[in-house]
Amino acid sequence: MNGVDVFLSKKEARRVYVIEQVIQSKLTISQASQVLGLSERQVQRLKKGVMEQGVAFLAHKNRGRKPKHAIPKEVRDTIISLALDPSKYQNASCQQMSELLAQYQNITVSARSIRRILTEAGIPLFHAKKHTRRRRSRDRMPSFGMLAQCDASPFTWFESRGPLASLHGAIDDATSKVLGLFFRPTEDLIGYLQVLRQIITSHGIPLAIYSDRHTIFFSPNKDKLSIEDELAGKKVPLTQFGQALSELGISHIPALSPQAKGRVERLWGTLQGRLIIELRIAGISTIDEANAFLPGFISRFNERFAVDPEQSQSAFRPSIDKDLDLILCRKDSRKASSGSTISYLNKTYQLTTPNGVLPLRPRSTVTVLTHLDGSLSALYGDKLYGLKECKSVTRRETVSLSKTKTNPKKHTSPPATHPWRKPFPLTPPKEEPSTSYWREKIYRGKIYAER
Repeated sequence: MNGVDVFLSKKEARRVYVIEQVIQSKLTISQASQVLGLSERQVQRLKKGVMEQGVAFLAHKNRGRKPKHAIPKEVRDTIISLALDPSKYQNASCQQMSELLAQYQNITVSARSIRRILTEAGIPLFHAKKHTRRRRSRDRMPSFGMLAQCDASPFTWFESRGPLASLHGAIDDATSKVLGLFFRPTEDLIGYLQVLRQIITSHGIPLAIYSDRHTIFFSPNKDKLSIEDELAGKKVPLTQFGQALSELGISHIPALSPQAKGRVERLWGTLQGRLIIELRIAGISTIDEANAFLPGFISRFNERFAVDPEQSQSAFRPSIDKDLDLILCRKDSRKASSGSTISYLNKTYQLTTPNGVLPLRPRSTVTVLTHLDGSLSALYGDKLYGLKECKSVTRRETVSLSKTKTNPKKHTSPPATHPWRKPFPLTPPKEEPSTSYWREKIYRGKIYAER
């Protein structure tokens, strides 16, 4: 019995002791059933088994046998190696790792099983710490498209493989659907216009956009208007982005704090944990490759995290008849020169038509349009024209031989007898000075004052 006790649990060892007492007639069947919490029929079965097969009869029959639903060792080793690989799933959450395994390795394992495997292997869980639950102070909008929250996040999206980039994005307030994402080297106007174009082409025109008070969205001079100026009706000119929203009929709401647009702020935390790993798996290290990768990622992300709105009817409006390329672009005003040219970014341009170069009235206003693809065009008299760069003519500096100095004048210092070298008397002489003396003093004073 002592050799078997090592392999028995406390519960089974307790049963062994009680059944032995029953076999030795020290306990009755009724008393044993009360002690073990079993029926008398079960106690009789255990007694008979121990008498025929020994104490091993009380051990569980599945002990030492591998369960049919157990995860194979090969799969466990694969999960551990992928979790430790810096180029694969390192620092991924258990839930995301479960999704990636099903997507790329055709391995179906629950997040709870992955958590157990990594914990047993001693691998620290990057997302194991749960944050304190924060309750929303504002309910979601009832319809899809009523409010879109916009922001940008500068981050090491490509880790050490590529440059630092800013991800511009927008999320719907009612459904938490990602409406658009676009990478740029820094947070700028083009990034937000690209996101706005994705929203309009994919869904339509939203009713309102919620953003912070960055100078891309709102002029910094807005808060500098006095009460008298506001009463007089003075307004600060709209920014480039604000002008585009005005032409599209979209309301622009400023957020007074990051917590006010918490839905898009939480989106960055999720993307910095998920998107960075998917970019690593795909081997993406440039901004252009990442922008080409984003549409498929947005689709998968929305299927995983989007929720149903309170009202099924969409609030997005259909796109307007105007050309979006004339609205979603950067606009700069320039004055035409007398030679029918304009200057833009240290280059000289001419407006072109199918018939040739367009003549411009001197000092007339030309609006230069910088489109999202980097191309340039111009608006003049409410008509769109192309731009042609003029090659600058380098002027050669001609030196006249007649004006060259063959014998340049040498610098000479004044002699010791020069009036400038004579000391000026600080006190007048004792005798009565003559008129010539005071003339000389005034003359020398003027010379010193000029020097």
